[in-house]
Amino acid sequence: MAPGILVDTTESSRREALNKRNDEAPRSIFPDGIRTSGQHPPLYDQLRPYSDFPTSISGPTVWRREDYVNNPERWVHPFTDAEVAELSATADAFIAAGTPLTGISKSNFPLPTLGPVLSRLREDLLDGKGFILFKRFPADAWGPHKNAVAYMGLGTYLGYFVSQNGRGHVLGHVKDVGDDPTQIHAVRIYRTTARQFFHADDGDIVGLLCVHRAAEGGESDIVSVHHVWNTLQREHPDVAELLTRPIWYFDRKGEVSEGQDGWIRQPVVYLERSGKGRVYCKWDPYYVRSLTRFSDAGLVPALSEEQLRAMKILEETCQRLALHMVLEVGDIQFLSNAHLLHARTEYKDYPAPAPRRHLLRLWLATPENEGGWALPMPDSQQKKRGGVQVNDTPPRCPLDAE
Repeated sequence: MAPGILVDTTESSRREALNKRNDEAPRSIFPDGIRTSGQHPPLYDQLRPYSDFPTSISGPTVWRREDYVNNPERWVHPFTDAEVAELSATADAFIAAGTPLTGISKSNFPLPTLGPVLSRLREDLLDGKGFILFKRFPADAWGPHKNAVAYMGLGTYLGYFVSQNGRGHVLGHVKDVGDDPTQIHAVRIYRTTARQFFHADDGDIVGLLCVHRAAEGGESDIVSVHHVWNTLQREHPDVAELLTRPIWYFDRKGEVSEGQDGWIRQPVVYLERSGKGRVYCKWDPYYVRSLTRFSDAGLVPALSEEQLRAMKILEETCQRLALHMVLEVGDIQFLSNAHLLHARTEYKDYPAPAPRRHLLRLWLATPENEGGWALPMPDSQQKKRGGVQVNDTPPRCPLDAE
């Protein structure tokens, strides 16, 4: 992810993050004692040149749409009646205890039946195909509070919640709130009805629970980064090479701590710092295209024709190789952000007073020393690496978009 609590962008100060203990944060602000690390630049001297990257990747992270489109049993898990009953009882007990949502954890949300299922899923998300679709979550029966508790309870078995925006939301809401999607320098696209191009979020795993569907559109596409990489290496090796260079600037859209730059310079694809040496991707074209206010002022370079061409080819390749799915009410999609990219089609809501399309979102961190990828980032071993953290904004779990 693009972690960071740093206020200085020098290499030495970034390295200090390796020794900072975000898991010793003041409990008066962070109920579990763990602060989201946030966004910051990579460790540039640990980035690898294109010549070190594989020309072809194999293994379970390389999958094709054809492997799954007609085989839902390979990637869809309908919750059983027993699993729903266990989840319901544990959520009710958590609510009765009066613990705030920001204090939910694996230790206070026991799932003796579902827990082992989720542990196996975590391994597959990190090291396997990287996605699953759960069905039969009773989102239309439980109400906002119980939905949030049960959903976040599931999430505790996969990773640590990280803040998703400058307001500290660890429970996010993908819902149109009337923001103008053309103002990409200031607006987060998940708060609009606009199309989302293929991208990865600032958390190791992203979860989406469908509470209300759109009238039209809002459908999901996912793609294996490693399949995309193999395809680029065959068809456009010059694009693959360009994506490994740390010449890409990403907008932070004003969600910065005191003293931080408003942008981050980094590559689009990395090699792991150690461990398995896998290819990792961090990408969102909206955050690259929205930097004109900085490039016009001469603070960052404008996108070159070469970069614009690479962006176009990357998006077209993802579209060509993607697996398409529709999230129904009660569906939960969990995805890896390390070796998958995901997208969403534009959508239209039902006319009022019908509810608007609404997904609950989780960003979950999986630190390096707990099975996560070894990233060339200062906070690779932090529990809540990545995310968006502005100063010491406390975590919040609103039950609706705000």
